[in-house]
Amino acid sequence: FKTAYGKDLIKDLKMKAPTLYDAHEIHEAIKGAGTDEDCLIEILSSRSNAEHSIKSDTSGHFLRLLVSLAQGNRDESPNIDMALVQKDVQELYAAGENRLGTDESKFNAILCTRSQAHLNAVFSEYQRMCNRDIEKSICREMSGNLESGMLAVVKCLKNTPAFFAERLYKAMKGAGTKDRTLIRIMVSRSEVDLLDIRLEYKRMYGRSLYTDITGDTSGDYRKILLKLCG
Repeated sequence: FKTAYGKDLIKDLKMKAPTLYDAHEIHEAIKGAGTDEDCLIEILSSRSNAEHSIKSDTSGHFLRLLVSLAQGNRDESPNIDMALVQKDVQELYAAGENRLGTDESKFNAILCTRSQAHLNAVFSEYQRMCNRDIEKSICREMSGNLESGMLAVVKCLKNTPAFFAERLYKAMKGAGTKDRTLIRIMVSRSEVDLLDIRLEYKRMYGRSLYTDITGDTSGDYRKILLKLCG
């Protein structure tokens, strides 16, 4: 890892609290010639309003999605207004499946500002009314980074630990390991919901996160990650 990234892993893991680590990772994702869109999607789609801070060099509807998430305008009320739920379902359907082309701004406005409780009710009602889950509609209507970003938002709203379990699995799956993704998730979620992520990982993949980290890493890198894993 030190050879690949030119920095000391232990220093990287001990450097900051999870929220400051997020800020560091956002900076790393957008500096230089390229942008790590997957990193931006993961962080901004899953963090609370108080943790958002970003300047992006992305563009178009994907940029608007990231900016909307970064502004932290999501309603955090637990209350559900079923009349508003019905209205949002109808507007999402009208913006996508029920028209030629897609009104991405409508998806953005609803998915980035409504509360988690409200949106989970919207997703259930959308499935009932449209006979298709919202993820399939997003896949049919969008592509590229925008599709990935919208899907990440939906997955996080439905089940945040499952979203991170999938990210960890993909980081270790196949030849090579996506070390930065693995480290970022283990550090940023260690004081949030890592136990829940471990349980989801076991449920989804039939083996423990601890076992997969053991098999995919080595040395001090493995020891530190396993210590975080618990």
